[in-house]
Amino acid sequence: MNQVDEPMLGPRGPLSDEATQFRLLLDSVTDYAIYMLDPDGYVKTWNPGGQRIKGYSPQDIVGTHFSRFYTPEDVAAGLPQRGLDAARNDGRFSAEGWRLRKDGTRFFASVVIDPIWVGDELVGYAKVTRDITERVQAQQRLREAEASLLQAQKMEAIGKLTLGLAHDFNNLLGVVINALELITMRVSHDPRLTRNVDAALRAAERGALLTRQLLTFGRGQNLTPQPHDLNRLILELADLMRRSCPENIELRFDLAPGLPVLQVDRSQLEAAILNMVINSRDAMPEGGEILIRTWRAHTAMPAATEHAAQDMVCVSVQDTGTGIPLELQQRVFEPFFTTKDIGKGSGLGLSQIFGFALQSGGFASLDSEPGNGTTVYVHLPVGSTSE
Repeated sequence: MNQVDEPMLGPRGPLSDEATQFRLLLDSVTDYAIYMLDPDGYVKTWNPGGQRIKGYSPQDIVGTHFSRFYTPEDVAAGLPQRGLDAARNDGRFSAEGWRLRKDGTRFFASVVIDPIWVGDELVGYAKVTRDITERVQAQQRLREAEASLLQAQKMEAIGKLTLGLAHDFNNLLGVVINALELITMRVSHDPRLTRNVDAALRAAERGALLTRQLLTFGRGQNLTPQPHDLNRLILELADLMRRSCPENIELRFDLAPGLPVLQVDRSQLEAAILNMVINSRDAMPEGGEILIRTWRAHTAMPAATEHAAQDMVCVSVQDTGTGIPLELQQRVFEPFFTTKDIGKGSGLGLSQIFGFALQSGGFASLDSEPGNGTTVYVHLPVGSTSE
């Protein structure tokens, strides 16, 4: 707060003058930019709050047009003049939006403009601006946390439903497969019937594979974790991944050296990485590039507190494909949800990745921008391991 050099002396002291009192009041306010505009929007006065919030000294700003505080897109849309017109016609104008500081950085502002009349003559405007960036950012973080929690609860509910259905379906398929195998042994003399039984058996086995993927999503699949070198496992998969991709797709690797050994289920991790590569391949029908990366990071589980971060090894598969629309990205890990055309995907690949990561104590995530490709991440915790 600004200091007064002389004490208040009573009715005839230095604060008896109303203009002086008002100036001292404005100079003491630093959380609000309070200033006056002329009828055309040029700045006539400037207080310390304006200098603190927007970075301009009185010498910088007095005599210039207040539209310089607005973003270029808002100026192009005519927002500064519309604010003055609304204040003049309606008696008051208030709004919130992004504004510019002297150094070019943006802040979120709450703005009020009141017209100043002397009789029937408009002599200017009183404008008050408050920086509410921290409040807006806090609200945004709260909304994101609420959305993450709702998504986690939704996925948990889907997982429980999926787990129950998959167990029952798996039991039924076990009976079907056993019966078909018995039939195969008894009809080996009839080639035509044998072909039909073999086709039914392959279909049942395909159903059993889909069921295992559902069980993995629902975290009901039994994992057999063993110590594995992630980089070595990926390099051993490299030939299979290359054969899974056409010639117009380049497969590249960026594997960080010195990663700790992980306790993971090898078959499930291999299936997760292959699913990621195949999804990337399918997103690039015209060809492109797939980058497989590994690294070590200190990462927190989604929606966890900042103190819950743990040491993790991460693997990602990045493509240069079509990307996924923003409104669909929250659903990509749900079972049977797919962005592919009908008949080109079961919708269980990413759900298997999601379930495997969670059951392994980590998590899976996705980052995508339409037209600029997709990256799928699997984060696995570093636990007690042995060479």
